[in-house]
Amino acid sequence: MSKVTNSGTGDTNGLPELSILDGRHRLAVRGLTIHQDSFSIRYTITPPLSGGDDEASILLFLEAGDDLGRTYSDWGGAFGRSPDGTHTDGSITGQPAVAAGAGAIRARITFLSGGEEFPYALPLPLP
Repeated sequence: MSKVTNSGTGDTNGLPELSILDGRHRLAVRGLTIHQDSFSIRYTITPPLSGGDDEASILLFLEAGDDLGRTYSDWGGAFGRSPDGTHTDGSITGQPAVAAGAGAIRARITFLSGGEEFPYALPLPLP
């Protein structure tokens, strides 16, 4: 069974929004889904990441921990331009399962682009 903190349909209910990639883009967390064996963070990036070769050269990596001291590792993700072309939609997953009793996840996502790292902290409340 999955738990979702936000449906991603407008108000982000206090989920993080931040300027990324030297201020050229804005990342908004749209939801956090808790699965039996992992968790997934859904996000949008506006304006969309560049298409073509530039987009392929951008990678995203996740590291996370919770308020109980458990650590989580990157389990993959995907992103791409939205159907209307106005933003990039994406998700990234961490594992193992979220610890019972944890109240928050402190995620650190790092964009890798052109040989540079762009790390960002994302505090995420748990349901």
